[in-house]
Amino acid sequence: MKVVITGANSAVGQAILRCAAAQEAPPTTFLAAVRSDRAAEQIRSGPGDANRVVRISYDDPGSLDAAFQGASAVIHLAGILFERPDSTYEQANVASTRRVVEAAKRSVVTKLVLVSATGADETSSNRYYRTKGQAETLVRTSGLCYTVLRVPLLLGRGTAGAAVLQRYVSGRKARLIGGGRNLQQPLYVDDLARAAVVAATQPSIANNLTLDLVGPISLRERELVERAARLVGREVRISSIPKTFFSLVLAIRQRISSTGFSRDILEVITADTRLDPQPAACKLGIRLTGIDEMIKDSLGQG
Repeated sequence: MKVVITGANSAVGQAILRCAAAQEAPPTTFLAAVRSDRAAEQIRSGPGDANRVVRISYDDPGSLDAAFQGASAVIHLAGILFERPDSTYEQANVASTRRVVEAAKRSVVTKLVLVSATGADETSSNRYYRTKGQAETLVRTSGLCYTVLRVPLLLGRGTAGAAVLQRYVSGRKARLIGGGRNLQQPLYVDDLARAAVVAATQPSIANNLTLDLVGPISLRERELVERAARLVGREVRISSIPKTFFSLVLAIRQRISSTGFSRDILEVITADTRLDPQPAACKLGIRLTGIDEMIKDSLGQG
């Protein structure tokens, strides 16, 4: 069996490759599909078979066809939260998914696994949520067998969430938007990796389902920071950045530049997440990692 991972140089992609490398006798070949030589070298320096890397371009259907040839499944990870001048939500979240779907159909791929985001909704006024929802619709209406995994804040090695948490606990003070009163339900990146691999390689698992794959507990962001500080033996004083004031600053900034930190992103990172973790975990047959374990791994304490 051959499984192609797009965006394989991401934290999730790296976690999937670690998962594959840890198998004693892997029955599956995982092909890392990336868009740059730098990303390819990053993959080759990591665990696993250095030859299982391929360059692709979402603007070049031929490169996708070559990568997907003979593949049983594709795990699509590409997408962005922060826009850049050369990469908008519509390009990174929607257009890339459309081209992956088209190539998967041409290559007769059996299963397509899309990693999406909690809150994805094609009718949302928030452009991030809307484009994530549009990508999901492309997959669900493709005619392909699929699994959509909606995920919240990710913690664990190499994740953006881990970097932010490390920054918060490295000093004596942490300034959180709105005082960190929003609810987070962090998911361990290795749990997501296992879920994606199971969905891609097990024919009877989570077919044609959209699942909210969230962590085992929901807690306020300030509680997450305080918990992390205790685990490393530190005391962090939390102060508040008023959300309304921050939103006003972003509104002014967006008149100058439409990329970078935006009010859409502010809405995403301060949204409340409180979902039942069991339905998705049961459908996928995985055990969710505890909050303290994922915090320790995020802070290099595991």
